Amino acid sequence: QMQLVESGGGLVQPGGSLRLSCSASGFTLEHYDVGWFRQAPGKEREGVSCIGSSGSFTNYADSVKGRFTISRDNAKNTVYLQMNNLKPEDTAVYYCAANFRGFCRPGRPVIPNDYDYWGQGTQVTVSS
Repeated sequence: QMQLVESGGGLVQPGGSLRLSCSASGFTLEHYDVGWFRQAPGKEREGVSCIGSSGSFTNYADSVKGRFTISRDNAKNTVYLQMNNLKPEDTAVYYCAANFRGFCRPGRPVIPNDYDYWGQGTQVTVSS
């Protein structure tokens, strides 16, 4: 069974850091583009970042550029999202997702409909 599991969320003060992990089981993640998304209460799910299957291309939402970094370790079948200088507006449930169709590429925004396999999410709360 193909499964994605997020971990690493929690409560952090403004200006703090967290590293989210997205681990895959039942399939080899290195063949897939992986995206990170978030959804705050009352808001639509939005794309945060994505990384191509080879790891050579990454994309970020304007709101997180310069603060978040996506990376992957295919040997561990895991993708990471390093989040620095966190702000209260980053508070949301964060999801990782995978697609096999190469949709993480230049000129294409990170959108939920491009992704086929989803994790259950991990809560990130930024508050003093």
